[in-house]
Amino acid sequence: MRQSTLTERRPLSKSTSGKLTDTIARWIAKDCRPINIVEDTGLAEILKVATLDAFYKPPSRGIVMTKINELYDAKKKTKEEDLASAEYVALTGDHWTSVSNNNYLGVTAHHITNTWELKSFALTVMKSEERHFAEVCAQQFQIVAHEWEIEGKITTIGTDSAHNMTAAAKLLPYEHMPCIAHMLQRSINVSLSTSGFANVLAKCRKIVGHFRHSAANTMELQAQQAALGQQQEPLIQDVPTRWNSTLEMIKRLNRNQAAIKATLDQQHHKLVMLTPQEWDKLQILSTLLEPCRFKTIFMEDLASRQENTNNAWLKLATALDPRFKDLKSLPKSEREEVWTSLGGILYEQSPRRSLLTSQDGPPRKKTQLLQMGSDSESDEEVQPDRDIHRYRAEPSISMEDCPMQWWAAHSGAHDKLALLAHKYLATRASTVPCERLFLVAGHIVQKKQSALHSENVNQLVCLSNWLKDE
Repeated sequence: MRQSTLTERRPLSKSTSGKLTDTIARWIAKDCRPINIVEDTGLAEILKVATLDAFYKPPSRGIVMTKINELYDAKKKTKEEDLASAEYVALTGDHWTSVSNNNYLGVTAHHITNTWELKSFALTVMKSEERHFAEVCAQQFQIVAHEWEIEGKITTIGTDSAHNMTAAAKLLPYEHMPCIAHMLQRSINVSLSTSGFANVLAKCRKIVGHFRHSAANTMELQAQQAALGQQQEPLIQDVPTRWNSTLEMIKRLNRNQAAIKATLDQQHHKLVMLTPQEWDKLQILSTLLEPCRFKTIFMEDLASRQENTNNAWLKLATALDPRFKDLKSLPKSEREEVWTSLGGILYEQSPRRSLLTSQDGPPRKKTQLLQMGSDSESDEEVQPDRDIHRYRAEPSISMEDCPMQWWAAHSGAHDKLALLAHKYLATRASTVPCERLFLVAGHIVQKKQSALHSENVNQLVCLSNWLKDE
């Protein structure tokens, strides 16, 4: 039987064409493709071959944006339902500036479901027209909370340690969680600048830039790596605000030391090469064996920054994590204080305690408590201690185990503490989720799309985040 040619095939049915249009819109949103990709002649040719329809035309930009708007509305409704069923919600937020010099506030939400799944997803990438004063930043967070109807559920807001964000958090009725990763990186930068490594690292950055800013230099380095039987990997440039980037730059240089030397020996350049002693110092730094001066400055600077950290919240979260509930990360003198605080929270949330404090007039007498089945008020105070004692008696789990799975299996035995675990374990100690949002936004707001409307930016970034989670 003779096979029909492309030009002999019938055009796609309306239902098939509609499904293809939906798939194209979903692809553009999920993988951060530019909207005008539907106008590429190459894509049109690919779709003609794939559909066996010589007359097929990709949907227009307007149709794709309509589909994306519909998809965004449907997915947003699902996220709203998730938040409506959540007991507590933690937020993280940060600012980002696009290539067109527009500023956006990215906000992500984090909560634990009734089945003990930790969910994190984008809420918004909101364009900001005003200067980032504390009052403006606080108002933006309130707008996001109101739009998603979670004002009464928010527990913490995580931000970096910028003065305006710290001041904004103080204006809000929520706990503030400074980004631990930012704090550590800033302390590392201070330590490196005063530890005798500044000149060596400056040379390293110039060597890395020599290769990263020239495709020809990179190819020559890759050739030397192949000749030496090494993996062909690019060098890494450190960034002051990026966690561990300096250490990663040093480790990559050390691994490729021979290939770098061989490549530069064949080139004419003005670089000042590292001496053998400086290479040795880099090796020391990369293995974290630098003597006390670096460590002392690091610890002193980090201690000064920890004063602004919400240590009380972090300690309670640590106690409620079955991996770390032995609290070995804390001095022995501070461990019992954490359990005492946790017992106080349980006592305040006790149903009978709530009933007593809600009554008008004097507290109930002992006889009234007897009618409720309690011997005395002290029983009410002892019960939280019993709950905590039973929880502490549970064996800790390993670092590789999931705390959410543990709570899913043990929440019935520790029902009161399980409610607190929902509250405290959903908080993120860094703003990394927002940084990931901005990485997606950078792919969307490119030079060819620098004039993209802010509402479209918000929908595309959020949709990409939501679809990839699925």
